[in-house]
Amino acid sequence: MMTDIEKLRRLLPHWLEHNAEHANEFLKWASRARSVGKEHLAHHLEAAVEKLEAANHDLARAIEQVRQGESDHSSEHPH
Repeated sequence: MMTDIEKLRRLLPHWLEHNAEHANEFLKWASRARSVGKEHLAHHLEAAVEKLEAANHDLARAIEQVRQGESDHSSEHPH
């Protein structure tokens, strides 16, 4: 049976890739929205892309952690 950490080793890269695919789609739709004069809509879609990029940064760090086998160090996180 697979441990939770082993599952995360498989899931995290998938989530990162999935988010990147969504970000690309959001950018395409932002361009389409802008082309029909919906600047505010385009702005919101681009803001969503920025948030996905930030999430992917954290997912990439999580991937590093599970690959290194290190445990979560709560002192490194501001939450």
